[in-house]
Amino acid sequence: MKKQNILALALKPAMRVTTSVGIGIGLLLAAALVAIITPSAASAPPPCEGATPTRLVTGLAEGAKGSAIGPDGALYVTEGAAGRISRVDPLTGEKTTFASGLPKAILSIGGSSIGGAIDVAFIDNIAYVLVTLVSDPLFPSSDVDGIYRVDGPGSFTVVADIGQFNLDNPPTIPFQVDVKTGLQFALQTYRGGFLVTDGHLNRVLRVTLDGEISVFIAFGDIVPTGLAVKGNTVYMAEAGPVPHLPQDGKVVSFEPKSPTATVVASGAPLLVDVEFGPGNSLYALSQGIFPVGSPPATPALPNTGSLVKVNADGTFTVITDGLDRPTSLEFIGNTAYVVTLTGEIWKIDGVSCPH
Repeated sequence: MKKQNILALALKPAMRVTTSVGIGIGLLLAAALVAIITPSAASAPPPCEGATPTRLVTGLAEGAKGSAIGPDGALYVTEGAAGRISRVDPLTGEKTTFASGLPKAILSIGGSSIGGAIDVAFIDNIAYVLVTLVSDPLFPSSDVDGIYRVDGPGSFTVVADIGQFNLDNPPTIPFQVDVKTGLQFALQTYRGGFLVTDGHLNRVLRVTLDGEISVFIAFGDIVPTGLAVKGNTVYMAEAGPVPHLPQDGKVVSFEPKSPTATVVASGAPLLVDVEFGPGNSLYALSQGIFPVGSPPATPALPNTGSLVKVNADGTFTVITDGLDRPTSLEFIGNTAYVVTLTGEIWKIDGVSCPH
């Protein structure tokens, strides 16, 4: 089939799965995807005064998750509920359909879909899409949890069956597993292939373009989410286990064959993405405050998310707060672009805040 040429780069998304009781996979999977607790106002640094958020896009499918910026300057966003990828002009906010017909999300938590197309990345101008939670022994289907190559606006080829790999190779570190195919979260280009986080099976997979899958690094119940790569070093956001305490929200780093990860910064709740921004500084995205005492599937409280900058002393500086359940972060120059669960994209200028 003719491969679709388009310029773009890696991306990220956000979310996590935790334990729940038999009332449906929805509850099971929600907690880590949308739960969190932010630091108190007394302990959190004040927002950066120069940061200016502006709403750029509305009307994406509810539960939009992953994103990528390409050399063409466009922003690409996965919409799992609609089974599509949209292309967005970062200047005007005009959106068009880049690809459609992907397996759609079949689960919903708190009115927000989870699963389906959850992230997107590009290698050699070809788009690849991470699809998750469309098949499991608990909800079997003919669809595949894995990486799909975009061959045309409505045609795809499965290049890696991650769901089957997870069934054949369950985690060896003990923690409760409810969805055996896992909840894949972020897709990051790496050495001609990909790294994939799994927020339920608590590990990072390495996947080649030939479909070979291996465990890159495994963890206990820390809920890995977004990824960024610089040289040989991989940076990863951790949401932390329920109840998603601020001290459990971390950015960590590791290299190939690292037995463990090194903490780079901690103290922001439910981190769902990490990205390099202006001046090669590292930024992270916190989704919002988890309503204490609520069921695991409850979304974060509206308007409690934040964009934070990683400091050399292992702390975070708040660049802007009041974000409404953000899921994915990208940068173009000095401007940040944040995708939200509510189907919006926010443009944040002035993120280079000195600390």
